[in-house]
Amino acid sequence: MGQRIVMFSGGVTSWAVARLLADRHGTDGMVLLFADTLVEDDDLYLFLAEASDDIRVPVTRVADGRKPWEVFRDRKWIGNTRTAHCSELLKQVPARRWLEANSDPTADVVYLGIDWTETHRIPKIEAGYKPWGVEFPLTDPPYWDKDAWIASANARGIRTPRLYDLGFLHNNCGGACVKGGQAQWAHLLEVFPDRFLDNEQAESQLRADLGTDATILRDRRGGVTKPLPLSVLRRRIQGADESPVDRDDWGGCGCFVD
Repeated sequence: MGQRIVMFSGGVTSWAVARLLADRHGTDGMVLLFADTLVEDDDLYLFLAEASDDIRVPVTRVADGRKPWEVFRDRKWIGNTRTAHCSELLKQVPARRWLEANSDPTADVVYLGIDWTETHRIPKIEAGYKPWGVEFPLTDPPYWDKDAWIASANARGIRTPRLYDLGFLHNNCGGACVKGGQAQWAHLLEVFPDRFLDNEQAESQLRADLGTDATILRDRRGGVTKPLPLSVLRRRIQGADESPVDRDDWGGCGCFVD
């Protein structure tokens, strides 16, 4: 067996995969590969350190060097739930470059923290990683949910990433994933208003610079889909605009290397 390369995102399921592999096979040849978007919550890095100490394998970090809004400006397109090229350029491409430089696809296997609730994502992920083989240990029994894995990590002395405790569904991009929906962004405004306002300003500036009406979010009321700027969402949340906020729309945050 060659290297076992775990895509180590900072989410609890990436730790769970590494923990399972370490228990089953040991840690010889294991790599914990972390692609840094440079906009992660500070607590994510603390979680990575504790998770790495638990596995007894150091984190291997890769980074493009840009942040999501720099990618959007370079691509002249604002990322959203359909087209998150920040995921491609800040996670998938740096990880792929590392694989091409440091791994043998005929001997090594890539492991991802996709669980049994996300099996619909597997075909696209497998195609994206070819010629490397990809395995998803959390899709097999026992079918634990994220809360169970968090409890397991806590039992080993690893603190829960604070974004989970603060009510976010993921530990990506400081809670400001562009694949998130209205509910995620409303929650970000309530918990981290400065982060929301930074993204609102970046969106407004890039829309003006590009002369586009594109936005991260969409308003689908009345069966008609139209752009929903973060500035408008904020006014709705704060009561300056009486239009409703879709509190059930959490979106689908999830990148290929989580």
